[in-house]
Amino acid sequence: MATAPRPLALVTGASAGIGYELAKICAQNGFDLVVAADQPKIHAAAQEFRRLGVEVEAVEADLATMEGVDRLYTAARGRPVEVLLANAGHGLGGAFLDQDFSQARHVIDTNITGTIYLVQKVGRDMRARRAGRILLTGSIAGFMPGAFQAVYNGTKAFIDSFSFALRNELKDTGVTVTCLMPGATETEFFERAGMEDTKVGTMKKDDPADVAKTGFDAMMKGEGDVVSGWKNKLQTAIASVTPAGMLAEQHRKQAEPGTAQR
Repeated sequence: MATAPRPLALVTGASAGIGYELAKICAQNGFDLVVAADQPKIHAAAQEFRRLGVEVEAVEADLATMEGVDRLYTAARGRPVEVLLANAGHGLGGAFLDQDFSQARHVIDTNITGTIYLVQKVGRDMRARRAGRILLTGSIAGFMPGAFQAVYNGTKAFIDSFSFALRNELKDTGVTVTCLMPGATETEFFERAGMEDTKVGTMKKDDPADVAKTGFDAMMKGEGDVVSGWKNKLQTAIASVTPAGMLAEQHRKQAEPGTAQR
């Protein structure tokens, strides 16, 4: 008797950090993988995932571009995507007026444009099948004005909001949407964002494996959102009743360049 094919998971930002751990958990739970990142080490990560006994297709592409997203979507080779874990994203530290706008735009195009383009392509297929799960990596950063990280926090506010809107639109279709909202996590994020000399960049951070498990479990249960870590849950609760100007000032003390020495 032929065995049923394994379900397929598509994971972006899977070369390191939360995305790597999400892909690993998917493989451990019997999903074949299509994994993507904008760095060559996605291929080394794919080799590690294959050791878990699943088929893995690796795509190195800039998911800030529609062409990169199209390449990723095509890599599934027509197989139905059972779970989409849209995790790709990056930040940019420093004062907005001092940033190179092309870099700021790349944050927006990666975190928002490429992400929702991929979600639309895969989500349409899921809706047609009336089955599927989508996990979007938002952030508790979306709850607060991000002084000295203004563009990144703005993109995460978008993703946090977008995920709930999409979830409502799909509520009767058999497709679930979950938003994972981590806090500061021990990944390459702060190095890539140029935030090594900030207080938040040097402080103790959450374990990406723990964050990924929290997100995966919530997705499989069909939950709407999950904040990883009790400290982050407390922070979001406080943020909901704190004036925006005060939140921005608090964020400045964490993210302004040079705060690592204060």
